[in-house]
Amino acid sequence: MSTLLVANRGEIAVRILRSAQQMGLRTVLAVSEVDQDSMAAELAGAVAVVGPAPAQKSYLNAEALVAAALEHGCDAVHPGYGFLSENAAFARRVQEAGLTWVGPAPDVIDLMGHKTRALEAAIAAGVPVLAGSNGPLEGDDDAVLALAREVGYPLVIKASAGGGGRGIRLVRAEEDLLRTVDTARSEAGASFGDSTVYLERFVERARHVEVQVLGDGQTFLHLGDRDCSLQRRSQKIVEEAPAPDLPDEVRERIRDSAVNLARLCSYTGVGTVEYLYDPVRHEAAFIEMNTRLQVEHPVTEFVTGVDLVAEQLTIASTGRTELRQEDISFAGHSVECRINAEDPEKGFMPSPGTISRLDWPEGSEYRVDSGVRSGDTVAPYYDSLLAKLVVHAEDRETAVQRMGAALAATHVEGIRTTVPLLRRLVLDPEFAAVAHHTTWIETELLTGRAGGTPSDEPGDKPGDSPSEGSAP
Repeated sequence: MSTLLVANRGEIAVRILRSAQQMGLRTVLAVSEVDQDSMAAELAGAVAVVGPAPAQKSYLNAEALVAAALEHGCDAVHPGYGFLSENAAFARRVQEAGLTWVGPAPDVIDLMGHKTRALEAAIAAGVPVLAGSNGPLEGDDDAVLALAREVGYPLVIKASAGGGGRGIRLVRAEEDLLRTVDTARSEAGASFGDSTVYLERFVERARHVEVQVLGDGQTFLHLGDRDCSLQRRSQKIVEEAPAPDLPDEVRERIRDSAVNLARLCSYTGVGTVEYLYDPVRHEAAFIEMNTRLQVEHPVTEFVTGVDLVAEQLTIASTGRTELRQEDISFAGHSVECRINAEDPEKGFMPSPGTISRLDWPEGSEYRVDSGVRSGDTVAPYYDSLLAKLVVHAEDRETAVQRMGAALAATHVEGIRTTVPLLRRLVLDPEFAAVAHHTTWIETELLTGRAGGTPSDEPGDKPGDSPSEGSAP
């Protein structure tokens, strides 16, 4: 590998470019017409315009991306996250063009992208799962009703081709079950092209925990766990490593089972196995496996000292990792806040516009992964993530305090952002006490019920879609 095409934009493009250049690789950045003067474009060795602003015509245009890679003499493609990063057809197209795909094999992407097949693989690997159909929901109405009685209510019906909190229907009473199953199947077919659904027990007030794994097809290991329970609209906004307040036996089981799943599918590259954690039963259960670099990877890098992007590139280039499980040690605690161009006071409505002021905190204890500069225009065509603010300290309490100070020193003007909300979140006693869950922001914090009596999860009306905490 000598020349890398980065098929992404924003902060993750900047992140990948920096690691690639530190490794001595020549870099080419694929950009849309509106991103030609972006921070990432300025950093890249060369820029390839792959289409107009709409993502469907640029960052999601597989043929244009492959053509750009070939035209600029690239021999590898890094997809980042989002866009085509978990698109097996794109991965195959890259390989068919004689290029190296920086990621797992297309067949593994396919496997983990189909939730019932992924669930079956997880069961085979000994990963804990929720009570449910353990595969496609099949049988006549009586069989479905009998299974639901065995699992118990509330329960969820999930689309096999869904993910990221999409394609989920909540059922709290038996009289709503069959109608909801029919609706879920119809919607899954229309939205995902696959009407297969499955059934699982619903976890009230769940936390989202996950394990970072890495493999080269022969060696498989974990780099610890994370908690990503602070979310809005099923999208993570605060993440931390390690996951706080987990019993030792739960932490050990999710780490070991995640490695077993990676081994089962001969995983290559970095991936993340996601779990729902039930703080009442003290049990964790499989959600899905993400076959790409996660947005929140910096917190793992802070506590392990491992450059995950460099590992991706090394494994893709050489087919091997030099890391072994005994080499991985964990130091301190790290917290990350995602800074989005959104207005929390208006239902997290996107806030495009021009940034007139941008101040970040300074110091070795802080890390800012940003894709924007002062004077940049935030376009309305893409995800609203601007940057990630990450801190590290010797323990969680100090890390949270440090994040509060970092957010106080962060100033973005010209557009609305989530910074004011983040300041409120990290200083809230519920967060300090690890009493939050995946829908806490919307059901308690923003409704004034934080610290009060428990409220229903979103989706308490039959057939509504609850959060399961599996956002990208």
